[in-house]
Amino acid sequence: MEHKVMPLLAALREQKEAGMKGGIYHKTQIDLTYNSNHIEGSRLTHDQTRYIFETNTIGLSGDDTVNVNDIVEAVNHFRCIDLIIDKAEEPLTEELAKTLHGILKSGTSDSRKDWFAVGDYKRLPNEVGGEKTCEPELVHESMEQLIDAYNTKGQLTLEDILDFHVRFEKIHPFQDGNGRVGRLVMFKECLRSSIVPFIITDELKMFYYRGLREWGHINGYLTDTCLSAQDEYKATLDYFRIKY
Repeated sequence: MEHKVMPLLAALREQKEAGMKGGIYHKTQIDLTYNSNHIEGSRLTHDQTRYIFETNTIGLSGDDTVNVNDIVEAVNHFRCIDLIIDKAEEPLTEELAKTLHGILKSGTSDSRKDWFAVGDYKRLPNEVGGEKTCEPELVHESMEQLIDAYNTKGQLTLEDILDFHVRFEKIHPFQDGNGRVGRLVMFKECLRSSIVPFIITDELKMFYYRGLREWGHINGYLTDTCLSAQDEYKATLDYFRIKY
């Protein structure tokens, strides 16, 4: 039986190849990049993010000052989204996660630090939200086990994808950029499973963080936050007349 690509993925691929402006691909690139980077402290505005995507230049006015890393990581994030669209239907691998990290951090000030492993697992211990994460020496084994168990599930549900995301973030495999890589993977895995994906907006950030913390105790916090984000993305799909 021939595999049928979900209409959203088909539209993203067609518009990406055509370089189409003003459609779902264009909007997803800008909204996902702006919000995911903003959650992590980028000071680029939504308009600046859109301007970079549309013109490959940065428009500054008045006293605006922008960290060069924010610009580089915005451009890199656009490339990451292209990769997850291209690879959407492929099984998740450690190599893909590392590739996304390598693209995201390429050319940043972090990439010039000897101890910062771009496109590879962390070399130094780190914390997230004051919580300890996986020790560097155990990351490969932990990631291998996580991905192997995940890929044996067959038809994935939204809960499966969220559970993977929480476990990924708790391992915190990279020195920095874990949240963005993790959210890119979530978006990809929704496309892979014909589930409407979603964008965690800055407005949902604190609910999202609470959901990550409480997963395993009250899963509804993260699930409800992501369903709210999914409803927003569904409204966008309705506007562009894309079935789901």
